[in-house]
Amino acid sequence: MSNYPLSYKLSWLPRFLKPSLGGDRSGFAAPAATLMEPAPGQSVRLTFIGDISAVANRTRPECDPAIAALLASADLVIGNCESPIVERPSAVMGTRVGTHHAMTERFLADALAAVGIARDKLVLSLANNHVLDQGVAGFEETVAALQRLGIRTIGTAAGGPVQRHAARPLTIGFAAFTLWRNADAAEFEERVSMLDDPTKWPREAIADVDLLCAVPHWDWEFRHFPRPATRALAKRLAGHGVRLVAGHHAHVVQPIERIGGTLVAYGLGDFLGTAFATQPWPGRIGSILVVDVSADAATRGTIAAYRLHFFMRLAKGGHERLLSVEALDGAMGQRVAARLGAIFPGQKTDT
Repeated sequence: MSNYPLSYKLSWLPRFLKPSLGGDRSGFAAPAATLMEPAPGQSVRLTFIGDISAVANRTRPECDPAIAALLASADLVIGNCESPIVERPSAVMGTRVGTHHAMTERFLADALAAVGIARDKLVLSLANNHVLDQGVAGFEETVAALQRLGIRTIGTAAGGPVQRHAARPLTIGFAAFTLWRNADAAEFEERVSMLDDPTKWPREAIADVDLLCAVPHWDWEFRHFPRPATRALAKRLAGHGVRLVAGHHAHVVQPIERIGGTLVAYGLGDFLGTAFATQPWPGRIGSILVVDVSADAATRGTIAAYRLHFFMRLAKGGHERLLSVEALDGAMGQRVAARLGAIFPGQKTDT
């Protein structure tokens, strides 16, 4: 029922156990940059986080106050809802072992409070391979739960390939889609956006947006450097007016690339752990992308500055503790610094 190639399926477990640093490393930009000097008089802050799941969190996570303060500073926080929101999983055994995802409405509400994300500032993508893990009924329950919580969504077929959301004075167009599915094609595509071709996005959906942003669920998991096909898709998106791309699905941090005037963050890693409760340490490094967008009349919608902030998800008694990488010490701190140095050479990796 899934659409993964056989070579990918065979490589999943080895790459999960040992995330890869292989691949093309050329052409990537530094993870921190100021693009407009002087800074605009008015700006809007968009903050992008990775995949959210309850697989590694049976209770609410703990969060470094510096990370919570960073998230609270955003005008919009955009992430990927990797787990269906259901009270009782229908795929009981798969949920128990971690191959099928699920979280309760209460868990999500408590987790957001713990990490400092206000629900009315949150936009969650449902365009991912796990969103039908609890069946069609689970998908519908998820949509209803997010509506009750007051959380905005993107990436549904019903909402169209580009969905517009306000960020104070700016209008942001979000094109969220997934290349991957774990369910039957017909029932999946009827509910979840898989439209990655920008030439097929309706013109009226992108007319008059201040910034067009893509939120793709793409690439292959547990690889720190994106595949050539993923980078080619990024170029196509950039060529059709997308100025910001924030990707998911790899479950490990991936580099940033500048394509003309487009900023591409290929993979932010997980925000809350999604690949089994116990995961090798490279997969527990996450990142938060902060993007300041000009709201000045002359430069409205232009990216003024961006920065990646790195953190570690540490297992702690049935839940995770989110900790700034600069607070790590000993052997773990050295290993994380070395891994980030290989992905983002010569750059400071802090919050």
